[in-house]
Amino acid sequence: MTKPATTTQAGAPIASDTHSLTVGADGPTVLHDHYLVEKIAAFNRERVPERNPHAKGGGAFGEFVVTEDVSAYTRAAVFQPGATSETLIRFSSVAGEQGSPDTWRDVRGFSLRMYSEEGNLDIVGNNTPTFFLRDAIKFPDFIHSQKRLADSGLRDPDMQWDFWTLSPESAHQVTYLMGDRGLPLSWRHMNGYGSHTYSWINAAGEVFWVKYHFISQQGVEAMSNEEAEQLAGSDADHYRRDLFRSIADGEFPKWDLYVQIMPYDEAKDYRFNPFDLTKTISKKDYPRIKVGTLTLNRNPENFFAQIEQAAFSPSNQVPGTGISPDKMLMGRIFAYPDAQRHRIGPNYNQLPVNQPHASEARNYQHEGSMRYQFNDAAHRTYQPNSYGAAGGPEADPSKGIEVNWEADGEIQRSAATLHAEDDDFGQPGTLYRDVFDGEQRARFLETLTGQGRSITVDAIRERFFQYWTNVDAELGAALRDRV
Repeated sequence: MTKPATTTQAGAPIASDTHSLTVGADGPTVLHDHYLVEKIAAFNRERVPERNPHAKGGGAFGEFVVTEDVSAYTRAAVFQPGATSETLIRFSSVAGEQGSPDTWRDVRGFSLRMYSEEGNLDIVGNNTPTFFLRDAIKFPDFIHSQKRLADSGLRDPDMQWDFWTLSPESAHQVTYLMGDRGLPLSWRHMNGYGSHTYSWINAAGEVFWVKYHFISQQGVEAMSNEEAEQLAGSDADHYRRDLFRSIADGEFPKWDLYVQIMPYDEAKDYRFNPFDLTKTISKKDYPRIKVGTLTLNRNPENFFAQIEQAAFSPSNQVPGTGISPDKMLMGRIFAYPDAQRHRIGPNYNQLPVNQPHASEARNYQHEGSMRYQFNDAAHRTYQPNSYGAAGGPEADPSKGIEVNWEADGEIQRSAATLHAEDDDFGQPGTLYRDVFDGEQRARFLETLTGQGRSITVDAIRERFFQYWTNVDAELGAALRDRV
């Protein structure tokens, strides 16, 4: 039976629910992709007022100290030798609501803000170096599949596995999720990753591609399925309580920041597409370089004002840092600020926790709901104007350094260009066979067995078996036998 065509809210048929409109296969996402904007804007407004997703979380303040010299790669003041920056971090779960247990199996958010003298730099990632998708246009569909059924209000494994098995690019992240990363012992005992490929530019104007890795000094440890289930009933706020108590007791958690640096031109022919969020860049090809150390040493004074109202966004870059052609990242540049405008209000950056603590905000944005900072009467509300310094600020290209890349191609909807070793199941297979040890593989098989037994639709269960057979043939056979 032929399905009816998907349409916009206005009833017009759409061309794709899979690919955003870009300049060439690997170029920028265009703002006039009205369906992408409509889809994400509608998604951002589905929940009031908690975040959608990443609703349940906690956080703390601290400092980041640069201990090494990476000035050859970036001119950003926050990464210069000896620089110290106040920081704010928020950890979170992805799928659960505000009151959900901390220890449900899930990816954990790792959102970090550095209050730099050149403005706020936000690194918004997870405890995994990858994600489920490579194009932002599919993100609302993914989150819907992880949320609740419309009639019963219950989460549904059939819905989750239906989406995952029909989206093979998810296999790498699902392998992380069903492994030990899905149940960290605490927020302190997990790594954090920027996940996306970002960009840096140095004082000479040379551009590099960069990945952020925050490696826990406490070590990376997990809990068992049984312990997670017990804690979900006995202490639903286990992670939040652990972080607050450790800082209150003077046991300040620390992470060392490392980066992978790829010269600009090498991205074109690298064996994996470095702008594909479902992939990692091999540490053998591009070893990690240490930058400095993050320490959390101060609990919030008011959880709501300083953690719930904290509004992170990967659009918060500073001179010397930037984004990349990653289609998920380009979509997030719009989605995150738009979600904050809906959740908190159009002047969310005027809240104390979101203000640039080490610099000053100067612009011509004017009025709007809940505005409480305002300019002197002589300050104009438009630019250009004829009133000199009193009339307001002026853009300075020598200070507002941007990182850009070339793009030349027809505007189109298409998958990103495949590189020599790009496929959806190669890296998750390597993760399972070569990174997991024997005990981790055994736990992984046990977890997947439970997942398989929870699927009630035969066709989805069959795709579940094929999905994991594509990751590893022996794993797939063992699952089929056990389920």
